[in-house]
Amino acid sequence: MSRKNSIHDPERRTLLRAGLYGAGLGLAVPSLLRDAAWAAPAASATADSAPAASAPDRARILVVVELSGGCDGLNTVAPIADDAYRKARPKIALEPDEALALDDRFALHPRLFGLHNLWKQERVAIVHGCGYPNPDRSHFTSMRYWHTAAPHRAEARGWVGRYADAAWPEGREASIVNMAAQESQAVRSFEQAPIVFSDPRKYLRRGNPAAEDIYAKLSESGASRRDMLGFVRHIAATARDTSQAVRLATAGYRTPVHYGPAFAPLASGLKNVAALLEADFPAQIYYLATPGWDTHSAQSDRQNNLHLALGDAVEAFQKDLDRQGRAADVMTLVFTEFGRRVHENESGGTDHGTATPMFWIGERARAGFHGEAPSLTELDEQEDLIFTTDFRRVYASVLEQWLGTPDPAAVLGDRFEPLALTG
Repeated sequence: MSRKNSIHDPERRTLLRAGLYGAGLGLAVPSLLRDAAWAAPAASATADSAPAASAPDRARILVVVELSGGCDGLNTVAPIADDAYRKARPKIALEPDEALALDDRFALHPRLFGLHNLWKQERVAIVHGCGYPNPDRSHFTSMRYWHTAAPHRAEARGWVGRYADAAWPEGREASIVNMAAQESQAVRSFEQAPIVFSDPRKYLRRGNPAAEDIYAKLSESGASRRDMLGFVRHIAATARDTSQAVRLATAGYRTPVHYGPAFAPLASGLKNVAALLEADFPAQIYYLATPGWDTHSAQSDRQNNLHLALGDAVEAFQKDLDRQGRAADVMTLVFTEFGRRVHENESGGTDHGTATPMFWIGERARAGFHGEAPSLTELDEQEDLIFTTDFRRVYASVLEQWLGTPDPAAVLGDRFEPLALTG
């Protein structure tokens, strides 16, 4: 699919709406174009399925987990040996005898059991002090910067979408799965049509039920994608096939691994990723978000639940990858849009801050700490942490070392020195 014939081309998009409206499908077209991607039906998997052998020619899979709301990095990876930490947080600082030690300086939140287990297995890389110059403390603005990797600049596409466009300039069917109610800007691209759904059971073509006969005829026609009607027919057929494949793979998935509470978004999301991987779904990138990290008040109680769900889900996902024989070709990147203030507030919480750790998780991670931990005493003019690692260095590392991008600068818009995150 050339750029000229892209589904994002305004002329083609207009013709699609005009051409299908008379058939009763016009109202379905915007969501169809947003949610559909190209895929073949996948077989469902069971717990009795033999694990697939890890193959050197298998595409490497990237899973991105977004902690929406601003996770408090100082109580996630706590500098327990720093007196300034306890002085700034007399009520909510973690106690050394309760926290999960990483070394003699840092410890994980006591409910991050699962992540701590992976740390002990040398499957976790922690990057200290991630942020960007002149930080913005607005959720919307800062998240947009992380999504686009373009702080303080206008950029329509996300960094994942730009990678996909560079890797597959002619378009690649089912390249990205975005588990969300609506498409994240991080995966927005010119040439790809990310598969977007929050609940696979409800991932269906949306439209007028009275038009099903016409829709079926469009789906079954064998016209070429190069002509306009053929393109529309291809959209119709692949929307049907993709939604069927996703529903079959996830509904039929059986695993002995327990992911944690079924209602937890990350637990269900990562379990669905595992289901699609075992069904050999063709996506190379999976993007998920889990909300609730905006802890302005009662942070200790709220973080107990949030961190327990996070740790359990990422550990379960790794166990499932081991069971499937996929651990060597899947890596998970965890980030949040900003950290929290160094000092606790009067409501037992923390307000919007700046620098925060990122996590690179999987069998191929170069385990341990990377970058320099920010000072808790040398702060900026708002008494916030001064970032020590530009988050785009982490993106550059993922692009170059994991996804094999020959020139990460072409995706990120500038050169950022990679970190040695992947072994």
